[in-house]
Amino acid sequence: MIRTSQRKPFRATLTVPGDKSISHRSIMFGAIANGITEVEGFLPGADCLSTIRCFGQLGVEIERLSETSVRVHGRGFAGLAEPVYPLDVGNSGTTIRLMLGILSGVPIFSTLIGDESIARRPMKRVVEPLRKMGARIDGRQDGRFTPLSVRGGRLQGLTYESPIASAQVKSCLLLAGLNAEGYTIVREPYQSRNHTECMLPAFGVELETQGAEVKIKGGQELTGTRVRVPGDISSAAFVLAAALMVPGSQVTVEQVGLNPTRTGILDAFRMMGAEVQVEVTDHWCNEPVGNVTIACEELRGVEIKGELIPRLIDEIPILAVVATQARGRTVIKDAQELKVKETDRIATTAQELRKLGAIIEETEDGMIIEGGTQLTGGSCHSHGDHRIGMAMAIAGFAASGEVVVEGAEAIDVSFPGFARLISQL
Repeated sequence: MIRTSQRKPFRATLTVPGDKSISHRSIMFGAIANGITEVEGFLPGADCLSTIRCFGQLGVEIERLSETSVRVHGRGFAGLAEPVYPLDVGNSGTTIRLMLGILSGVPIFSTLIGDESIARRPMKRVVEPLRKMGARIDGRQDGRFTPLSVRGGRLQGLTYESPIASAQVKSCLLLAGLNAEGYTIVREPYQSRNHTECMLPAFGVELETQGAEVKIKGGQELTGTRVRVPGDISSAAFVLAAALMVPGSQVTVEQVGLNPTRTGILDAFRMMGAEVQVEVTDHWCNEPVGNVTIACEELRGVEIKGELIPRLIDEIPILAVVATQARGRTVIKDAQELKVKETDRIATTAQELRKLGAIIEETEDGMIIEGGTQLTGGSCHSHGDHRIGMAMAIAGFAASGEVVVEGAEAIDVSFPGFARLISQL
């Protein structure tokens, strides 16, 4: 449980836990590489620990040197061992979808399962193109949902026109493409997160990118390397939003990832009238890293849609919270993907914000939020979704009474220490 209440203006400089997407990939790519991979800044959240557990079952030795330092003894694709028991991904959609790509091209049998949320999330979006590459995958409702079984083997390269901009779909097919004959090409309607494209070259893999198209040649091997994981911009979004909820406040987040495919939330905050300063200080595994400072006296309602959506899809719950304090109406469109996250985030965001007095309307592909609303105190629930839990906690910064968030343990999936950090603001 987390309790928050209205705050006076504050100033803070802080760091946030490591990027979840990059942490996942550092373990996965290290496991299928030849040699040792050293990871610094690893996110010790529940999802990333699920990835470590699964690769441990595949015979990969992974040392936890500290909470945030990991050493992976890579075995290459050929060294992965057939697991005795089902691979349990917990709540992690990234783990299951990317592992399907890896396991489809390895000659072993495996079964993947997850929690209740994973059991509801659509897997056809990766199973269907993998089958076109020759993958043998079976599961509930013809592979639409978990449990899923994979009997890996030889794959053929594929040119795939993805109907959605999804980093998980793209990464899954690129990883399968490493074990496929010929080239694998993935085209998206808009460019999704490109952490896979940034990190694979650090492991010695060659690929070609052009706009929303990525091309990779099969038969390439990975070589172990050193990975430094920057702070997660999706986690930073919540503490940056805290400053916007309390006019006169200022927050600086240091050593945070500034990948352009992830910084849509900063663009949205600028559109709403926030002063956002960005300083790139370094590049880690081809990822820009730096500091972000944010402040604002008055926010205005905006329309968020189109190509911006894939660049801030995970931040829409906190964007909706901030929009309640903006002058005018905020409209969010083209965000149907929110319905198949850990929860239906359109429904849960609207449901929980209404408990605090927000005026918010759900639409088929987003929501409409009336700004300038005085939020009230009340009891909210995370619904087992870390982003919903954090968003409601930050809503309390502008509420007239205390906001209580039940199910706050879900936040540890991506932001261990969140409650302690926001209590210090």
